[in-house]
Amino acid sequence: MGYPSGWGPAGQIPKWEAYTEYRAGNFSGGFEQMFKHRTIAAAGDPSPLRDNPKDLRYRWGFTQRGPDDYLSQWPVTSLLIARDGQVLYEAYRMGRTSTQRMTSWSMAKSVTSLLFGIALDLGLVRSLDDVPQAYVQQLQGTLHGQIPMRHLLNMSSGADVVHERDPIRIDVPALLGDWRGRTVGTDVEQVVRQWTERLEAPGARFNYNELCPLTLGMVIRSVSGLSLAEFAQKHLWQAMGAEAAATWLTDARGKEYNCVGFAARTRDWSRLGQLVAQNGRMMERQIVSEKWINDCASWGPQDQQVKWGNARADTGYKNFFWHPRQDGSWMVMNGAHGQRVIIDRLSRTVCVQTALSHEGAWSKEFYALFQAATQA
Repeated sequence: MGYPSGWGPAGQIPKWEAYTEYRAGNFSGGFEQMFKHRTIAAAGDPSPLRDNPKDLRYRWGFTQRGPDDYLSQWPVTSLLIARDGQVLYEAYRMGRTSTQRMTSWSMAKSVTSLLFGIALDLGLVRSLDDVPQAYVQQLQGTLHGQIPMRHLLNMSSGADVVHERDPIRIDVPALLGDWRGRTVGTDVEQVVRQWTERLEAPGARFNYNELCPLTLGMVIRSVSGLSLAEFAQKHLWQAMGAEAAATWLTDARGKEYNCVGFAARTRDWSRLGQLVAQNGRMMERQIVSEKWINDCASWGPQDQQVKWGNARADTGYKNFFWHPRQDGSWMVMNGAHGQRVIIDRLSRTVCVQTALSHEGAWSKEFYALFQAATQA
C-alpha cells in the first residue's frame, strides 16, 4: 500500500492508531499532517555522532543472534545503538529513513521530565514539594492544582483516573476531537482544570496516567512564559546539538499534548539518550543538572510507592522514567507500540527503537540485545 498515512480508509471512522496499515506512515511524519503542531528548530551545529560499527552478538535461547536477526523478528522501523557519540549499529526498516521524524508516544513524558529539571535548575520552580497552583493561576482551587509536583512526576497523584478507561475523557477532548470533527475545539488545559475525581491521597500509589504530565506542562509554560516547544528549543534541543527540527503535537489552541506527540529523528533521540547517559552534559555544556538526572534514577522516603518492585513487580519508576533494574542504572523512555530509548548509565550505552507494535515477547529479546551492547 506504500505505507499510507492519515486518519484511515475513506468511509471509515477516522482513528489515529487503530488502522495498523497506517502506523508506519503516521508514526514517521504522518501525524504532522493530521494535527496542529509546533516546530522545535535545531541550531545547525549538531553534536558529534560518528559511525563506528561493531559486530554485536547476543545469546537468545540456544543461538547467537545479531541486531539484523532482531529486526527480522519484530515490527521495528528503526534501531540505533550508540555510546559516547559513536554509532555502533544503525538500521531502518519498512521504508523508513534516517531523515524522518519518529513519533514518541509516551517517550514525550521523559522529554517533559528533562524540561522540568531545567526549570528547576533555572530557579523557575522552587521545589518539588510545591503545588502547581502556586505557579499557575488557572489551577487555583482545582484538584491537580493542589497535588505536590513530586507526586505528579511519579504518577502518584491520587486522582481517580484509569489509563485504560479514560482516553474518551482525556485524549478526545484534549487532542483528538470528536470523530465527526477530528482536532476541532480541543483544549488540553481545560481537561486538567475540570478533573475533579479523587481516589486517594497523593503519593499513596503508582497510577500511570496522562493528567500528571499535562499538569506539569502547564507549570512549565506558566513559569517560562513560553510554549513547551519554545522552552525546549531554547534550553534543550539547540543546546544539546540536535541535527534536525523536532515537532510536538498540540490542541486546537496551540498547547502541547506533552504526554505524547513529540517527534524527532532517530539520531536525535539517541542524542537525548546520550545527554542522560552523560549526566545532563553535552559538548562541554551542562544542559540539565546532574542532580536532576540522579534524582530521576533514585528513590527517597517520599518515592517508595514507585521504587523498583513497588511501581510494578519487576520495574521501578521515577520522574517519568522507567527502571528495569533495581539499582537505577538502566533508565528507559517508554512509548506505546514499542518506542524506546534505553540508557545504561554505567557504560553510557544508548539504544533507540521505533516500532509499530508492542505485542509479543519482543521486550525480553530487546533487553538481551541491549545487555550485549553495553559490553561491546
